Order: sequence, then C-alpha cells, then structure tokens
Amino acid sequence: RFRNGATTELDVQQAKTLLFSTQATIPALESDLRQTENALSTLLGKPPGHIRQMLGGHGKIPSPPAEIAVGIPADLLRRRPDVRGAELQAAAQSALIGVAKADFYPSVALLGSIGLSATQSSNTTASGKSGIGEWFTGDSLTFTGGPSVTWNIFNYGQISNNVRTQDARLQQLLVNYQNVVLQAAQEVEDSSVGFIRAQEQAGFLDESVTAALRSVDLAVIQYRDGAVDYTRVLNTQQSLLLQQDQATVTRGEIARNLTDLYRALGGGWQLRAGRNFVPDATRETMAERTNWGDLLTPDEEETSIPPTTLPDDSYRWPDW
Repeated sequence: RFRNGATTELDVQQAKTLLFSTQATIPALESDLRQTENALSTLLGKPPGHIRQMLGGHGKIPSPPAEIAVGIPADLLRRRPDVRGAELQAAAQSALIGVAKADFYPSVALLGSIGLSATQSSNTTASGKSGIGEWFTGDSLTFTGGPSVTWNIFNYGQISNNVRTQDARLQQLLVNYQNVVLQAAQEVEDSSVGFIRAQEQAGFLDESVTAALRSVDLAVIQYRDGAVDYTRVLNTQQSLLLQQDQATVTRGEIARNLTDLYRALGGGWQLRAGRNFVPDATRETMAERTNWGDLLTPDEEETSIPPTTLPDDSYRWPDW
C-alpha cells in the first residue's frame, strides 16, 4: 500500500516498530534459557551445555493431564527426605533419653588380666638356666579376674538434669518434625491449587487468543478497505501478542505447578525404585577407602509403583 501510494510512511514505521520491539525480546529469552540449562547441568554435576546435548534440542511445553492421582497424602509425604530426616532425628533423640536414664542404675562389668611372671631378674639363674626361659613355663602364668560395680548414686541430681535435657531436646525435635510435616502439607496444597487454577486460567486465555486472532483479521480487512487506519491494526496485533504471551506463560505455570506438586510429594520415587541411590563409580571409589558393608545398597522399600528403567546418564522430556 505504501509503494502504491495508498498509505503514508507512518504506517510502515509503526509496523517496523512493532516488529523490532517484538524481536528485541528474543535475545533476553534465549539468554535466560541458556542460563537455566547451565544451572541444571551444574545441579547434575555436569559441565555447562550438558543438558542441551542430552536433550537433543528444545521441546514444547509439556501438556500435563487434567487430573492427577496423588494417593494417600500422609504416605506420600513420608517419601520426602526432609520429613524422613526430621522423623529419624526425633527417633534417635528418643533413644538417647533411655541412654540417659540408664545412668540411674548400677553398671556391672567383668574385669580380668593375664600375663607372665618370672622370679629371677637376671638373665641366668643360680643353676645356670636362663631366667627368660622361666617366662614360658606353667608356673610363670598369672591371671586376675573379678566383677566391677559402678553406681553413680551421689550424682542423682546431675543424672536427673541430663534426662530432662534429653527430654527437652526430644520435645524440640518433635515440634520441628511437626513443622516440617505442616510445611510439606502446605507445599502440596499450594501446588495443587496453583495447578487447578492455572488450568482454569489457561482455558480463559485460549478463548482470549481466539478472539484476538479474529480481531486482527477484521482489522486487516477493514484497513485494506480503507475503513480504519493502521493504528487499529497495530493495536489488535499488540493485543494478540500480549494474549499469546500470557497463554504461553500460563501453560508453563501449569507444568511448573505440577512439577512442584510431585516434588512436594517426594517425587522421583519411580526413577529411584529398584536403583542404587549412589552411582556405581562413586560406590566403588568409596568402597576402596572404607568398608561400608551394605549401607550403600539399602534394601528396596515396599512400593506399589513399579520402577522405571532408564539407562544411566540419560534424560528425557516429561512424558505426561
């Protein structure tokens, strides 16, 4: 239209402004994407760029299911490492109370010693025999033995205060365990609400994008017919871009909220089930230094979720 003289250069410059301002947002998004990939590589103990190579490029935003089944919340929350850690700390402190109470009672032990004894201090005896040789005869064998009873009966106050101290520490750990469970429950609830509400928001935004697309088509038709100026077209295109951006962000929020929900529930158990939690190479290196026994390969937990077989050092896009 500008070349044919049907419009002024103003329309052209306005169109270029919208184009270049939109393109200017791309480098910032690519920079954020690359920095996020490098952060993920670092968390996995890999050099920068490793995630890009393993994933083989960029995928679309995953489309999670409309509904999710989380099972029994209390059982799922116990999968969380922080909940387990707080629970075991409280259990260990409870045992320390029994250890402290044991000091109220006497301690019985059996003591003994065995050795060799010679009556001659010189190297030879009067008969010409070696004094050292007498050490290895039956007469030189000596031993002592007997019971030992220890009772801190005069430290009753100190022992009582120690029991009280251990009990106070237990109460502190119980409160901490309660707070950890409450925090975990809050994270589950927040993620669930965010997941559900983001889906509702995405539905409205999809309708908004559809309406914005129709508005752009109508504005272009009216502009070609000379009914409106190019400002109307620019406004509708900017509105369309805004709605599309919001819809894309919302779809990302749906996936993020679902990921947060799985993480709040101790997610990842499907991948860990049936697999050692320490890599083979690391386990072999640690075994060369210290005898760990079976601690590096604990018994598998009973779970109704079948293990997922994945090759080592591999990653994949979410398969929802």
